[in-house]
Amino acid sequence: MIALPTIFIGLMGCEQESAAPVNALTDQEQADLIFMFEEEKLARDTYLHLATLWSEPQFANIAQSEQKHMDAIGVLCEAYGVPFTELEKGLFENAELQQLYNDLIAQGELSAVDALTVGATIEVVDIVDLNERAAHTTHADIRATYENLACGSRNHLRAFVQGLGNYEAAYTPQFLTQAEYDAILAGSHENCGGN
Repeated sequence: MIALPTIFIGLMGCEQESAAPVNALTDQEQADLIFMFEEEKLARDTYLHLATLWSEPQFANIAQSEQKHMDAIGVLCEAYGVPFTELEKGLFENAELQQLYNDLIAQGELSAVDALTVGATIEVVDIVDLNERAAHTTHADIRATYENLACGSRNHLRAFVQGLGNYEAAYTPQFLTQAEYDAILAGSHENCGGN
């Protein structure tokens, strides 16, 4: 079972130009955008690495979606003038996301089942974090982006759980209640606006 660390958030330096005043957002909204950018990067980087080790198609396919998730948040950061930095693959400004990435990679390298379990866990964490951050903002465009990305993460979770089923393995939900998890799995593939 992967233990999710307590997350702290700090603003990262960047040279990007702003199209809207950063004070249009609260400190919380700014921090949330930066954090979610790096969390989506964690998903992409993890899946890219695991795709080099295992033949499961979910990793390469979902890594492409995670890039789109990063791009969607990057657009919001640029629109609101929120500074952010994209470090090279496998590196993160947020020290606790860095540790989480390292732990996930170590687990995912053990077996294909472990790798698919890592994927399911990342998507569950993403769903929880996106829903929480959607509740923090009063900006409709930011909330809609978070909701679209959470929709994509629900689809990704279903894909990873299906992959585990191919090995006759099951995923034990973390960070969601059993009822929330069951409701996601009972749903069919969602149209999430390209995410």
